Amino acid sequence: MAMTVAVTRNSPGRIRGLLASVMCEVAPGVYTAPRMSVGVRDRLWAILEDWFHPAGDHSILLTWPDSKLPGGQAVRGLGIPKKELANHHGIYLARRPLSDEELRRMGANNR
Repeated sequence: MAMTVAVTRNSPGRIRGLLASVMCEVAPGVYTAPRMSVGVRDRLWAILEDWFHPAGDHSILLTWPDSKLPGGQAVRGLGIPKKELANHHGIYLARRPLSDEELRRMGANNR
């Protein structure tokens, strides 16, 4: 059993209530469980996937230690902001597309 952490953003009460029923909410939208079994975590994730509505402006991230993966950490996510998690030499990095304004500013700085 390993420490599991869930982070939510703009999630509906139903999802927050589910997480609070199996984890401790240590800060608004941040839930922890120090000894969550793999079976409980997988069942929780299946329910979250089932209840998640991608049209909404919310997101859920779940992470836990996993010694079989480079970097020793597993991560699952649902929703926006749309960021891609990339494993770079054993470290998870979050990346997102640049906005048109950010691209314009970068182009202006490169002249």
